[in-house]
Amino acid sequence: MKDYQFGKDGWTPDRITDVKDKTFLITGTTSGTGYEAARILLAKGATVVMLNRNNTKAANTIATLKQEVGDTVNVSNIEMDLASLASVRKAAAEVLKTVPRIDALMLNAAIAQVPQQQLTVDGFESQLGVNHYGNFLLQGLLFPLVEQSNGRIVTVGSEGYKMGIKTIQFNDMNWDHNYNPNSVYSQSKLAQIMTTYELQDRLKKAGKTNVKTYACHPGASRTSLIKTSGSLMTRFVWQLMKLSPFVQSAEKGAYPELMCATEPDLDQTAFYGPTGRNYWTGPVGECSLEPHAKNKEVMEQLWKVSEEATGFSWNL
Repeated sequence: MKDYQFGKDGWTPDRITDVKDKTFLITGTTSGTGYEAARILLAKGATVVMLNRNNTKAANTIATLKQEVGDTVNVSNIEMDLASLASVRKAAAEVLKTVPRIDALMLNAAIAQVPQQQLTVDGFESQLGVNHYGNFLLQGLLFPLVEQSNGRIVTVGSEGYKMGIKTIQFNDMNWDHNYNPNSVYSQSKLAQIMTTYELQDRLKKAGKTNVKTYACHPGASRTSLIKTSGSLMTRFVWQLMKLSPFVQSAEKGAYPELMCATEPDLDQTAFYGPTGRNYWTGPVGECSLEPHAKNKEVMEQLWKVSEEATGFSWNL
């Protein structure tokens, strides 16, 4: 499916204008697509608040960004580990206390293909805990400020959402009996995407149409995602793939989330990313989304389970 909404070259950051008074919160910016998204927004004059778990890496990232873009860029970091609900709550409180507005909350951070089952401090399977529950809580806690700012919530999903069982394994959310790195990653990304569209429905029902929520994917990009959490074999195969023409730069991988964070009049019900073969690379635009990602019954049950797991009610 080719999409020429933005011409044959697709969406590019040249379209970003008027962000000098805007503030973007981005998770996971010390490398890869998150770093590139931060760099491009800072170069356009925006304010960027980074959310990263490693303060040392974050400080190095800020130094590099200032070197690359200019000393006067407005960039800061708030420590946050998505694997800990307490850390997410602490970071959100800090944001609400120190950041006056959120024009876009960009949920970019993720872990992938964790070889053996690992649990977070809260007792969740790690990929679901980080990629879904941590982000579910973060958007909920920051929603009042996003709403006050007439802002957006951008979820960076993955084409991996369609590689697993194509629903949520509610009877064993931690995958105690059939753990598989790829299936669980797929599950976590499906959960993130479902949350986006369920939130859209709930906002519409509540009459809160000033907040927009988008889901996108980066395609196949040269990032450290697999390198940091995948098995030895997965990492080896991925390192080879990264040298092939089937994989694009991390900068291009950042385009879909940048588009969703800045482009006016985007269709919220769509799914965005590279539109080339297998949606790995190519011009950025609208991609088709498999029907199971919008199964209403599953979306509603997931929302309920997520509120219970995180101990947070959205009150929408």
